[in-house]
Amino acid sequence: MKKKLFIRGEWVEAKAYKTLTSPYSGEPIAEIPVADEEETDRAIAAAYEAKEVMAKMPAHKRAAILEKLSRLLEERADEAARIIAMEAAKPIKTARAEVDRTVQTYKFAAEEAKRIHGETLPLDAAPGGEGRMAYTVREPLGVVGAITPFNFPMNLVAHKVGPAIASGNAIVLKPASQTPMSAFFLAELLVEAGLPAGALNVVTGSGTKVGDKIVQDERVKMITFTGSPPVGIGIRNKAGLKRVTLELGSNSALIVDKDVPLDRMIDRCVQGAFSFQGQVCISLQRIYVHTELFEEFVSRFVTATARLKAGDPLDPATDISAMISQGDVSRSLDWIQEAVNQGAKVACGGTAEGNIVAPTVLLDVDPASKVSCQEVFAPIVLINRVRDVNEGIEFVNDSRFGLQAGVYTDNIHTALDAVEKLNVGGVIINDIPSFRVDHMPYGGVKESGFGREGVKYAVEEMTELKLVVINRN
Repeated sequence: MKKKLFIRGEWVEAKAYKTLTSPYSGEPIAEIPVADEEETDRAIAAAYEAKEVMAKMPAHKRAAILEKLSRLLEERADEAARIIAMEAAKPIKTARAEVDRTVQTYKFAAEEAKRIHGETLPLDAAPGGEGRMAYTVREPLGVVGAITPFNFPMNLVAHKVGPAIASGNAIVLKPASQTPMSAFFLAELLVEAGLPAGALNVVTGSGTKVGDKIVQDERVKMITFTGSPPVGIGIRNKAGLKRVTLELGSNSALIVDKDVPLDRMIDRCVQGAFSFQGQVCISLQRIYVHTELFEEFVSRFVTATARLKAGDPLDPATDISAMISQGDVSRSLDWIQEAVNQGAKVACGGTAEGNIVAPTVLLDVDPASKVSCQEVFAPIVLINRVRDVNEGIEFVNDSRFGLQAGVYTDNIHTALDAVEKLNVGGVIINDIPSFRVDHMPYGGVKESGFGREGVKYAVEEMTELKLVVINRN
């Protein structure tokens, strides 16, 4: 299967191609275009031409396109999930859940398209404001450049494309090199949904050519990026005065207080740690358990982890499949060994077969170990004991990252203290930090980035506030 670039509503033959292979089997999936700067420039030009059409399109029409897109995706959900499973090695049941969420994301975007508004201001609250009226409106920025990662190739694209369409922008989308098929599939659906030609352009290729061109081109007024901190920092440094939203890394943590019933949380924690091989920005990476519950928590957690089934991502019974690359397998094993060398104990896992890393539980991990202080992005979780929740909070905050954190406690005062003290973008009480629904504000502090996603909040990032003052004197 040979794919083409999607520019100005048409499928365009590229000058160069590469073979996309399955992370699980290594078998070829498709021939994928590798765009150069000139082809990327054509995509930006197409979006720039379409921006006026999008800006003038009534809200109800933008909403109708997004509503139809969500219906089409729902009708072809099995096909969409299979694409994700093949290109990302995401277990098919997890891929289906992603497609369901993507449908919801576009539905939220359709709703938000109809409620983008400003406010009136009482100018006579200030001396000299008498006889004047003022109001604000939100206007689209023009062209949005979206650069997306491999781990949620449909839903994280939706969190950029959905709000951009809702707010009347045109888009140039660069999907991750390993997961372009989902983006091409989206383009097909948006043609059928009636999106004007040029309003979405999909360009695949390297970050140094395609990505840098999108980031630095003056016609692109905003960059929305999800990926690693080094790349995100580089984008911000190159973007100049562009609007930039960065969703970067994390080493998300959970604190478990004493006297909390474990029955309700163990399976949830295992899911948070190992879903999609831990390759999730808010994957549960660090667990700090009150010393009174530590032994029982570890025993139950390891038992539940042992029930996970590894294998083919297309098998409905599979829980764990291949890492996205062989390099990530090697890195994961190296980090596990480093932690062991620094005193950690392997409660289970610690091995790999092919590109599948066994779900790994580490105990008594030194905070300076990479599996603790960096983003592991692998099926690895550490469990350490703490004297109390406050000590857990200190460990959580002792991090370059601050995306989301979870706290299990039955004490309302403890919960509210944690909310106040945790230096993260989101605090989840009595659940894992991996919780996300698609209309909530989502983003972090420190090296986890800045700006917020969640459709309403992304729309605000993708629009400019304009003030109108009318002198009636």
